[in-house]
Amino acid sequence: MKSWITMTLGWVLVLPLQVVAQPVTPSDLPPAELARAAIEQEPSVLKARHALEAAGHTGRKIAASPYEWSVGIDGQRRRYDTGGNSNEWTARIERPIRIGGKAELDQGLGDTTEQIARAELAEARHEAARALADLWIDWLASIQARELAKEQLGFAESSASAVAGRRRAGDASLLDLNAAQADAAEARRQFDATQAQEAKAILRLRSRFPSLVMEPQSLSEPVELELDEAQWRERVLAESDTLRIMQASLKRAELTAERARADRIPDPTVGIFTASEARRSERIVGISVSIPLGGTYRKETMLEALKQADVARAELERQRKEIDLATAETINDARTALRRWRLAEQSAQMAHENAKLGQRGYGLGEGDLQSLLLLRRQSVDAAGASLSSRIEALKARNRLLIDAHLILGLADE
Repeated sequence: MKSWITMTLGWVLVLPLQVVAQPVTPSDLPPAELARAAIEQEPSVLKARHALEAAGHTGRKIAASPYEWSVGIDGQRRRYDTGGNSNEWTARIERPIRIGGKAELDQGLGDTTEQIARAELAEARHEAARALADLWIDWLASIQARELAKEQLGFAESSASAVAGRRRAGDASLLDLNAAQADAAEARRQFDATQAQEAKAILRLRSRFPSLVMEPQSLSEPVELELDEAQWRERVLAESDTLRIMQASLKRAELTAERARADRIPDPTVGIFTASEARRSERIVGISVSIPLGGTYRKETMLEALKQADVARAELERQRKEIDLATAETINDARTALRRWRLAEQSAQMAHENAKLGQRGYGLGEGDLQSLLLLRRQSVDAAGASLSSRIEALKARNRLLIDAHLILGLADE
């Protein structure tokens, strides 16, 4: 019995993590395959990919070290007091040799350099995904704003027609007719403005992601966050590319400090040489070893590298706290925006219904024009507030999903 209880509790605890581990693309975002293809062609991602290729060469260069074979030859003429002169020469080949585990440290430095570039490429994809999601939602929101403005324009023009009809029947003043026509003109201006905003949204999206197929779709309704705050924060920290960059940078700083400590013992230069002297009667073959005498420079270089490691360690902790705080703020934004949207949507529906009732009553000779215009403006304001709250809630939730690497192909990294 106890084992069944334990298993049940285990499934209850593990299930939320299994749920969050499954990438779920919101219905109002492009499919993951199309989004990933567009992200891969984004300029900052292309730049980071080239940087990764360069880092690969840099890493192999560090692992190989700048030490190379050098060849030298000396020639001289020796004059004797008796006998002829002697043409003599010396030829040598030599190379510095890494000792004290420096070759392994250089290999680690080279690998870490490539790890940093790979994490920076992942971060570039992450930022591009954020931009794509925001620009996409802005575009869909501009379409919805245009549709709302078009509806309000039709409402205002219908009201103006109703006033004109009552004017012909002698039941409305010229002032009322002018006010209704002015309201219709304002609605037309707002409709034109939304068309311009839609064109700008399309331009921004196509400029940043020209290969992305743009198929209009309706904005989805905001929903509750699937996980609690602690689970979101843990997931985002675990998937943070910025933290991976900082962790790899700390590792590189620590390896650099170890390399500087090892460099307190200078690398020797070892070579072989051969010489001909005394009118070619003497043939010399030997080995040579030269060792620099380390001093203050090497010591200070090591101390500097140790402090740079402390700097990298502190920066890692700072970034961790900033990311955790930003995640908590995004969670709060998503939840509060959802509550605001629900209230605003309720208000917008009631204001829209009131405006329709007011227009119907005015057409039947009930009510005055100012009340009708007020109802329309209230409907416009309420619809705008609802759309704005919807956008805020959708963007906040998308940011969480992207930061957690759950959508737009980021889960495949």
